[in-house]
Amino acid sequence: MRGAAFLSGLTDAIIADVGGTSTDFGVLYAGFPRESSAGVEIGGVRTNFRMPDILALALGGGTVIGPDGAVGPQSVGYRITEKALTFGGDTPTMTDAGALAGRGAPTGTPVPERLHGVLGSAVRTADQMLADAVDRMTLGKTDQPLIAVGGGAFLIPDALDGVAEVIRPAHGDVANAVGAAIAMVSGTIETIIPAGEGRREAIAEASGVAGRRAVQAGADPAGVEVVEITEVPMSYLPEPALRLRVKAAGPLGNL
Repeated sequence: MRGAAFLSGLTDAIIADVGGTSTDFGVLYAGFPRESSAGVEIGGVRTNFRMPDILALALGGGTVIGPDGAVGPQSVGYRITEKALTFGGDTPTMTDAGALAGRGAPTGTPVPERLHGVLGSAVRTADQMLADAVDRMTLGKTDQPLIAVGGGAFLIPDALDGVAEVIRPAHGDVANAVGAAIAMVSGTIETIIPAGEGRREAIAEASGVAGRRAVQAGADPAGVEVVEITEVPMSYLPEPALRLRVKAAGPLGNL
């Protein structure tokens, strides 16, 4: 997601990273991934770490299409150059459907005509899955662009319900590597501050603490800046108060 932001130059957008087995949706806010407000499970283990808010679909270039046009969840993504019809294989995949639909998918061996109807049905099903995922991630907000990246980004149609426009940045197929190369270091603080007098001073103090934590984690002091300030009113305390969260981030410093 950070790579998509860097390549597109956008700071607020929906991200769709399409690979061989799945499509991962996320939301960029001020140039950084929107964080999940719920607990995240990794390998079946519930964690208390802050994680990006991600929605994963079993839809990728290697997703297998059934005889009735059903899409997935099986995939041959890791063997797509052996199994997909366009590569001379015997398994109908979304790459084959994308090639037949003229969406820029790799083309090679022609798709048998008897499968044209099935693959066309799969494309329509996949488009609906994508539109539903966008609706779930944006809560109905339709004025944001969608950045399509990943090796299977050709599966994203040029026009998709729920987004203002679809953007395909140059080198989007390697957005993951770009994101790793330009990754920033962050520091975060959460605290309770007064809602009235002293609020501004408390925010400034918390911002300084977040910046110092980012530097301690390895960020370059000259490039650290506050990227997010969140205030949530707390109505159950005897005095008006706010729950404050501040995040600061900067480029990796010299090690």
